[in-house]
Amino acid sequence: MHLSLVGGAGPVNILRGIDLTVAAGETVSIVGPSGAGKTTLLMVLAGLEQPSRGRVRVNGTELQGLNENDLARFRRQHVGIVFQSFHLVPTMTALENVALPLEFAGAEDALKRARAALVATGLGPRLDHFPGELSGGEQQRVALARAFVAQPALILADEPTGNLDLETGAMVMQLLFDLQREHGTTLILITHDVTLAGRCHRTLHMADGRLLDAGGGR
Repeated sequence: MHLSLVGGAGPVNILRGIDLTVAAGETVSIVGPSGAGKTTLLMVLAGLEQPSRGRVRVNGTELQGLNENDLARFRRQHVGIVFQSFHLVPTMTALENVALPLEFAGAEDALKRARAALVATGLGPRLDHFPGELSGGEQQRVALARAFVAQPALILADEPTGNLDLETGAMVMQLLFDLQREHGTTLILITHDVTLAGRCHRTLHMADGRLLDAGGGR
């Protein structure tokens, strides 16, 4: 996989020679310095960026050649994304935020499934609260519920504890790994925390747009 952008100074290589296969149900962490291309790699896997060369296949779907509508449908069906900054809709309650991807997919039981997902994250009493009424840890639990609610094959998590204190971050990550095991979901996690990275089956080191090696995990 190769991704480059053309700017005023000519082409800029963002990803170079990426060759990565992740098994179903596997957990993989990606570590490396800022600017290494880690987030860009996740965006390519989510179909939010297109490689300039190479192929991307996720859960049997070839992403090359899909139009924007097909890519959006692919994400709804196969991918859940957890960001550092939560990305909740501020004018929607926790329940509405979690139900949103199901409603986009036309699920008639969206609210019922969203409620069950929030209860599973310990937020049953907070269903009708807006993001501004929730703590950072609670907002990230809402984001986790939203990511898992459609039972995607792949979860992409980009520094999910970056805006949380150590204790809250540890609780959120335990919940993430618990949900991953419960659903058998493939997880790709970007983190600067070496200890956290070591909880995954594999740790990949990235620098200058390349995957350098595959280190050991648990």
